[in-house]
Amino acid sequence: MEHRIFELGDFALQKGGAVIPDAKLGYVTLGELNAAKDNVVVCPTWFTATPSDTAYWLTGAERALNPERWFIVIPNHFGAAVSSSPSNTPAPFDRGRFPRTTTYDSVVAQHRLLTEEFGITRVRLVSSWSMGACQSYAWAALHPEMVDAIAPISGSARTANFNKVFLAGNIRAITGDPAWNGGFYTTNPPIAGVRAMAALYAGWGFSEPFYRQEAFRLFGAADPDEFIELFWDQFFQKCDANDLLAQMWTWKHNDLGDHPDFGGDFDAALRAIQARTIIIQAETDSYFPPVDSEYEARTIPGAELRVIPTIWGHLAPFNPEDQTFIDRAIGELLSD
Repeated sequence: MEHRIFELGDFALQKGGAVIPDAKLGYVTLGELNAAKDNVVVCPTWFTATPSDTAYWLTGAERALNPERWFIVIPNHFGAAVSSSPSNTPAPFDRGRFPRTTTYDSVVAQHRLLTEEFGITRVRLVSSWSMGACQSYAWAALHPEMVDAIAPISGSARTANFNKVFLAGNIRAITGDPAWNGGFYTTNPPIAGVRAMAALYAGWGFSEPFYRQEAFRLFGAADPDEFIELFWDQFFQKCDANDLLAQMWTWKHNDLGDHPDFGGDFDAALRAIQARTIIIQAETDSYFPPVDSEYEARTIPGAELRVIPTIWGHLAPFNPEDQTFIDRAIGELLSD
């Protein structure tokens, strides 16, 4: 699937007065935009995901997000290797010098893509997983007049302290590798640090019941060590370490209230959401637990929370049985 690039020009960021010169937003589209331009679904990418990754796992002819019916726009958030990122930005903003970007920065760029490139003024649904879920909340808070519905999947409107502890371990794993060199490695990337991060991630991505029931055998692994090597090491070693760190900064600082429109008032940001909202959360998610979603559902007008009964933890959207649960909720929003 070929990624397209929307040229943003010199893009002013939310924090620190920084600007990304000649910024780029990578994306793909699936399906056809109808004449009324009212069949639009936006699915922002998640941590490490390209737009084609997101398309593969969220959409399909047998899924609720069916490209035969909907015009699905999948934009890549900053730092995720297709849009402007440490790994693809020229000096002097390359590698360790890449500026800090927020969830809102990515949503502002995505809004420009939809309005300037396609003339879209109405979005039927914004839905995605993990960091994509965080962007779903931001879309609805920043553009309440435009977004009809949102379905954040295994994410949150504000990164909780426990989640930040998880991220701190991942960040230290990479930056503690001498090869990281302050972000200015060349031929010797910090593979040992990324592998250490992968081992940490393995204990959080899935749940304790997943490991106790030895569900890792579904992936062809005989034991947890082999699972880390076959699945998690391979998953993260393909990523640039600076890109991983840039995305983790965005994730760690995600806060729906941290925007001039809301003046740091998290509740005001949640109450600004007018979209029909179904929050989809896995009961065994370690770093986006349902308790955070319960507060968001109580505060967003008319929102509801649906908890997936699963042992797959944060990775529930990759389990076919849990995909059925997710698609049922998305299908309701699209048929309203």
